[in-house]
Amino acid sequence: MLIAEPLQKAIDELSKLPSIGKKTAQRLAIHILKSEKENVELLVNAIQELKEKIRFCSECFNISVEDTCEICRSVKRDRSIICVVEEASDVISIEKTNEFNGLYHVLGGVLNPLAGVNAEKLKIKELLKRISEQNISEIILALNPNSEGDATSLYLSKMLKETNVKISRIARGLPIGGDLEFADSATIGRAFIGRIQV
Repeated sequence: MLIAEPLQKAIDELSKLPSIGKKTAQRLAIHILKSEKENVELLVNAIQELKEKIRFCSECFNISVEDTCEICRSVKRDRSIICVVEEASDVISIEKTNEFNGLYHVLGGVLNPLAGVNAEKLKIKELLKRISEQNISEIILALNPNSEGDATSLYLSKMLKETNVKISRIARGLPIGGDLEFADSATIGRAFIGRIQV
């Protein structure tokens, strides 16, 4: 079936977004096509405003409207602890828990030699600079529990051992509401290793 060129262009562009395949892109494009013109204009304006007004914090590389983000500017945060994450979306997830009150450092990815991502492409030098210039007592590594995240955590741990900063990693294990019978052996093993005394 021949698809009209403007619709095909929209499908092609939408399918470039993460986790959006061709079928989902097609559904989104048709939804936009059926939407009221005002709603489409609101979406277009929101995307333009996102690109024009949002920047990365000059200190931690989180998403910000100003030169430094709200978290870095806050006087209520514990400035002696830095939580290292891969992406700004991880900051949003951790903030939703209301369990962490320190600062963040967004690496902008993880080590991945196959994808051409080496240490120079990440914000590692900037992290080391923050540690040397600020009174940091602990670095929490909150990277995703996969091979790239583990390799990056190991790399950072080795680099940071030369400093007098405590280095920790977030615990791993079974999710709340999860069943042991459906969990994989690596997750159960990590849950035992990371057990806490009650």
